[in-house]
Amino acid sequence: MKAGIVGLPNVGKSTLFNCLSNAKAQSANFPFCTIEPNIGVVNVPDPRINRLEELVKPERVQMATVDIVDIAGLVKGASKGEGLGNQFLANIRECNAIIHVLRCFDNDNIVHVDGNVNPIRDKETIDIELQLKDLETVEKRLEKVNRAAKTGNKEAQVEQAFLNRIKEALLQAKSARTVVPQNQDEEELMEDFQLITTKPVLYVCNVDEGSAVSGNKYVDQVRELVKDENAEVIVLAVGTEADITELETYEERQMFLEDLGLKEPGSSVLIRAAYKLLKQQTYFTAGVKEVRAWTINIGDTAPKAAGVIHTDFEKGFIRAEVIAFEDYSNYGSEAKVKEAGKLRVEGKEYIVKDGDVMHFRFNV
Repeated sequence: MKAGIVGLPNVGKSTLFNCLSNAKAQSANFPFCTIEPNIGVVNVPDPRINRLEELVKPERVQMATVDIVDIAGLVKGASKGEGLGNQFLANIRECNAIIHVLRCFDNDNIVHVDGNVNPIRDKETIDIELQLKDLETVEKRLEKVNRAAKTGNKEAQVEQAFLNRIKEALLQAKSARTVVPQNQDEEELMEDFQLITTKPVLYVCNVDEGSAVSGNKYVDQVRELVKDENAEVIVLAVGTEADITELETYEERQMFLEDLGLKEPGSSVLIRAAYKLLKQQTYFTAGVKEVRAWTINIGDTAPKAAGVIHTDFEKGFIRAEVIAFEDYSNYGSEAKVKEAGKLRVEGKEYIVKDGDVMHFRFNV
């Protein structure tokens, strides 16, 4: 599962990517500096794993990760192949969620591709290009489906009606995610269409250092614009975050954050939000050899979760021994949890909860 960072050229995408991944993607003051998409495998900050490490004292710790992709800046006309449009759109299609970076700071030394700072216009530029590409996809599909629908094919008629609803929304400059599938057939069709604007999105307002805590007038404009989108808005001083990642020690970084009035780096907030946007959650295994966070989809059953460790665990699943993280943290050890009667034994139907500490019994 991958989240792609998108935006116009020079809004801070590659600098943000560097902060998140500690990779050093090219970062320069001109468009199309990022041509090939850079992929960073990023640890998901989680205080729960720190607590388990403290209690278990394992030989090693493995955190959950999320893949972040830095994609080339998009310009007007990308849907028709302008700039690096075709490549941009192919790269974004391969991502499962979108992190949309908007420039919300003034700085005469950093050129804006459209001449001045206006996050509302910038957002619309990207939205329109993505919607136009989806419209092209929908119209091509309709050409085929219309022929089959004329012959009385019921499945084709269902698809035709659904495609026309999506087309209508796109023509009104609305993203495909605003069209809600009415039944399972439509849900499956929506997945099959692989439209770009159905992908979940979160917005990152890239601000100056002084606006890192409470935002500014540009951030207010963005919040107002997206209030009906059911999308999260994160305020991040990307340049300042880059400075923080350069500091050598944890203590130095904490002092810097305190001076800014922040409890933790904004990049940590963003990584957790991206993880959630991808509909992913964490369960833990905890033993003296290793404390580890495992990534699963929200709604996965115990056998599915076991299969993430090894396919044999899923095939031969017998049961799962489950401890809620809060119980593990409160009682301090697996033995004490058992004494208190807080260890549960769950079967194949159990839906894993975020933060469960699990041990699987299986037989192959």
